[in-house]
Amino acid sequence: QVHVVETGGGLVQPGASLRLSCAQSGSTYNTYAMGWFRQAPGKEREFVAAITWAGGTTYYADSVKGRFTIARDDGKKTSSLQMNSLKPEDTADYYCAAAQAICLPCTEEKQYDDWGQGTRVTVSS
Repeated sequence: QVHVVETGGGLVQPGASLRLSCAQSGSTYNTYAMGWFRQAPGKEREFVAAITWAGGTTYYADSVKGRFTIARDDGKKTSSLQMNSLKPEDTADYYCAAAQAICLPCTEEKQYDDWGQGTRVTVSS
């Protein structure tokens, strides 16, 4: 099992940037991909971005393409989500998750096995 912890949330103004980090520990050698999802107040959780661990293939939701960038550090077993040009509609709890099996593409919640507790991002003036 993989333990996942997110950090880096906070309150920022529209147009600002924020970087989220995700650390994984435990049986990480089987991790196929790391993903980020978010859940806004009153809405269902939705896919944001994902990256495959071996090849570095990335996937993005249309709503964040060109603004968010996902990356991974294989040595540190961490992934990050760089969020630029933040908008009020990006306000949500952001969750990091690890997928242990092949997922192509890695954009669905059911493909992920281990989840963090979430970190809150608030974009407001």
